[in-house]
Amino acid sequence: MGTFDLRKYGIEVREIYRNSSVPVLYELGLRQEEGTAISDVGALLVYSGEKTGRSPKDKRVVRNPESEKNIDWGPINIGLDEHTYMVNRERALDYLNTRPRIYVVDAFAGWDPKYRLKVRIICTRAYHALFMQNMLIMPTAAELEQFGEPDYVIFNGGGFPANRYTSEMTSKTSVDVNLEAKEVVILGTQYAGEMKKGIFSIMNYLMPLEGVLPMHCSANVGEKGDVSILFGLSGTGKTTLSADPKRKLIGDDEHCWSDEGTFNIEGGCYAKAINLSAENEPDIYNAIRFGTVLENVVYDKETRKVDYTDTSITQNTRASYPIHFIENVQIPCIAGHPENIIFLTCDAFGVLPPVSKLTPEQASYHFISGYTAKVAGTEMGITEPQATFSACFGAAFMMWHPNKYAELLAEKIRNHKATAWLVNTGWTGGAHGVGSRIKLKYTRAMIDAIHHGDFDRVSFVKDEEFGFMIPESCPGVPSEVLIPKNTWEDKERYEQVKDKLVSLFVENFKKFEKGVNAEIVKAGPRSSLSVES
Repeated sequence: MGTFDLRKYGIEVREIYRNSSVPVLYELGLRQEEGTAISDVGALLVYSGEKTGRSPKDKRVVRNPESEKNIDWGPINIGLDEHTYMVNRERALDYLNTRPRIYVVDAFAGWDPKYRLKVRIICTRAYHALFMQNMLIMPTAAELEQFGEPDYVIFNGGGFPANRYTSEMTSKTSVDVNLEAKEVVILGTQYAGEMKKGIFSIMNYLMPLEGVLPMHCSANVGEKGDVSILFGLSGTGKTTLSADPKRKLIGDDEHCWSDEGTFNIEGGCYAKAINLSAENEPDIYNAIRFGTVLENVVYDKETRKVDYTDTSITQNTRASYPIHFIENVQIPCIAGHPENIIFLTCDAFGVLPPVSKLTPEQASYHFISGYTAKVAGTEMGITEPQATFSACFGAAFMMWHPNKYAELLAEKIRNHKATAWLVNTGWTGGAHGVGSRIKLKYTRAMIDAIHHGDFDRVSFVKDEEFGFMIPESCPGVPSEVLIPKNTWEDKERYEQVKDKLVSLFVENFKKFEKGVNAEIVKAGPRSSLSVES
């Protein structure tokens, strides 16, 4: 505890735990926080309260003349005036002052010292402190002594609600980012992911100002130093496919691509725990031990054994652990320039090829689109897949217009001669309900082929509507699987479904066209009707 104090922020609490050891945080959490326990393998079992996921509609960005012109205002980046921000900040500080003890985490975001941020987290729960000590890059004792003033401060008053009658508040939850004051204020949610994603949003704003591309992706590196980056929305296989026994993990969620290469923003992983098993995801399963935070999981009160299949609290059960809990990992989490950019999609329509090669412009187009298709809920008898588009594969955290990130991506792909690929982990032989999910072993074989350069030696065929190039053979994969049309019995139906998907892409892209380079717009798909004309 020592002499450290927070009086400069108006926080008078004397009992402060700064960068405490894991056992200390365990003891405090178990003594002070309801619903906290130790699992049978030593993980800390915690409950986040009413909110078990992020509250994107309650995120606000303070409007300020300096940053206002850069921000892509809209339903994702919702503005907030300075006065309301100060009301919320005061509310958070008042709440912090009522607590018997406060936790402080002083740590870094970004493994590259040239770009890293010094972040200070001020919170009221041992679980939140341990979570952020897992997710950030912890300073050594010497670095902590020299830490000085942080670049950004997060005031987590999440145990206290926002006042709904304050102007511009939509609920009792509010997560406010103030870029000029270099602060984040959290009210009305104790979901730990808000702190992690608050820092990611800040990096998403700051990095492009330095010509660095922030990315919502996983990354790994091969024995020869070749880096691959994998983008993909939930359910596309990003985490599963980036954990490759033949390659070292750089990180599973947030990275930057600078003029020097790739670096992880985080010091840990925040993995989904739903249906977790030793067979399917051994790396994650084995990382759950003393020091890991297990959030909102259901466990046996007697044995403390976790049931990963039980989602009665939430579908969004999570495990947070330091990255070195994964065996095959690159530490420090820095590597060279990516050689391969892999966009993962789970196409439940079954018309995208399992692997195809993109031009830099097509890569930008698919990056801005951020497509995947979920299987619709079957309880109403609706079996038609539903398309999901999330700009840059992480729209919720992007502060600039998607074109800003897409241009940086295209420029870096060109400068460093990277190859972009679209890999479909979804359906083959028909849409969901008719076809089947592409075998994981085939997808792994295709990703291996990308890494081994096997596609440099094969012939390609051009897809008429999408314009990308499809390899005609791949080691370990039957060649008929590679061309989607060949896997469908009903060829006419294939053309109809494909045309529908093309129109969904075109329709979604309309909202970006004004702010996007003409070359990128041109790189999008065209329906077979317009192709013929």
